[in-house]
Amino acid sequence: MQFFDRLPVAVDPATELRAGLAASPAVISPKFFYDALGARLFEAICELPEYSLPRDEQEIFAHRTPEIVAAVGEGATFIDLGAGNCAKAERLFSTLRPAQYVAVDIAAAFLREQLAAVARRHPDIEVVGVAADFTHRLDLPDAVQTQRRVAFYPGSSIGNFAPAEATAFLSQVRRIGMGGYLLLGADLVKAPDELVRGYDDALGVTAAFNLNVLNVANRLAGTDFELNDWRHVALFNEPESRIEMHLEARRVVTVTWPGAERRFTEGERIHTENSYKYTLPGLTALLRAAGYTSVRTYTDPADRFALALAQ
Repeated sequence: MQFFDRLPVAVDPATELRAGLAASPAVISPKFFYDALGARLFEAICELPEYSLPRDEQEIFAHRTPEIVAAVGEGATFIDLGAGNCAKAERLFSTLRPAQYVAVDIAAAFLREQLAAVARRHPDIEVVGVAADFTHRLDLPDAVQTQRRVAFYPGSSIGNFAPAEATAFLSQVRRIGMGGYLLLGADLVKAPDELVRGYDDALGVTAAFNLNVLNVANRLAGTDFELNDWRHVALFNEPESRIEMHLEARRVVTVTWPGAERRFTEGERIHTENSYKYTLPGLTALLRAAGYTSVRTYTDPADRFALALAQ
């Protein structure tokens, strides 16, 4: 296994977090959710009955993987963007049979731990880890093979980008794909109340996931957030076709960090995530705007989730 830490080339996390907290309205990027605890909380979210997205996606893979494999072929360089625990990619190994697996994620320690286990289970596949913040720029190390690249961005993470940002990001993915394929997941528009339940579950796991970003800010930016001062809020912004997650101040509170502070009034919010929901025509248009000329889409039987295969 080879592992490359590309995080130092990104914007300093403390600087980015402090700037977001000083903005109006305050904002924290969702990429900061995924420290070791956040990554595990997200694994738990994927098991919740309210959050059906992983099961909808898996249903597509269960029925359409042969078609996908027929299109991209075996033995490719498989680039897993936002790899997390690598489980989604690993489930495809038996059919895609990649020659090289390249896992990219911002949570360096968690990624290294998960990849070590992947390498042990699949000694026939060359495994490469890249710790990187690809929301800024992604440049892959020379160890990544150039032939027949397949980029993999499953789940609904593309929804975290505003439309213009999504186009720019997918253009970057097309650049690193070097003429190969992109397999992209996207959550589709559903009834607003159903969407909100998926981000505000009865057990409060998503609330814990959201609140944990304040622990991350305390550690990386030197803030002094007290989690009990904040509550989780999820809502559907219908005109923008997106779920929004916020952290709302329960009372008047002043948060400090080195050299600055901010007073939050009761009910004032920190915007932590957008998750845009797509239609199939909208998803195809997004990929074409990013420069992909061939787009195929696959959905689950209930048309709740989509996978797009773009070249």
